[in-house]
Amino acid sequence: MKQMKCPDCGAQEFYVKDVEDQFNISEFNLQKGTVEYAGEQTEEEQIPVLDNTEIFCDRCAWHDKFKILK
Repeated sequence: MKQMKCPDCGAQEFYVKDVEDQFNISEFNLQKGTVEYAGEQTEEEQIPVLDNTEIFCDRCAWHDKFKILK
């Protein structure tokens, strides 16, 4: 399995923004090769991460579509 990490800094911690409310984010990590949400959000509050979802690195300025990491 390919290790998914930030192409710029190598981090495996990311976040995604709600398209309707840019201040609402869901944090997740990819350490086990799958999206594992972090934080205390309920499953209903978590923003889904799909192939075309724009994700943001939690440590640097990198951002792109999730499919780029797959």
